[in-house]
Amino acid sequence: MATTTTTAAELKPLAALSLLLVLVLVLVLVGGGADAQEATCAGQLSGLAPCAHYSVPPPPGQAPPAPGPECCSALGAVSRDCACGTFAIINSLPAKCGLPRVTCQ
Repeated sequence: MATTTTTAAELKPLAALSLLLVLVLVLVLVGGGADAQEATCAGQLSGLAPCAHYSVPPPPGQAPPAPGPECCSALGAVSRDCACGTFAIINSLPAKCGLPRVTCQ
């Protein structure tokens, strides 16, 4: 039986996506401000729960599963402003924690 070794470079995009979705779920669970826009965005992001399964990297040698219709529908309901704002927040977190910025290539 052949074993497949996954390099750190191959895991970076998957790890970044996993980190992104975990952070999105944390932001949703922790809650947002009283601002209506934040509340709307938090509601949109909370709908991404069906995507959690698809954000975890699969075991080495296995392809990631294709997202199901529930995930795709929830992702389609997230506005551009909400998604971009979330990415901006997530991209700022490593520097605030003294960690290197996550880059995906």
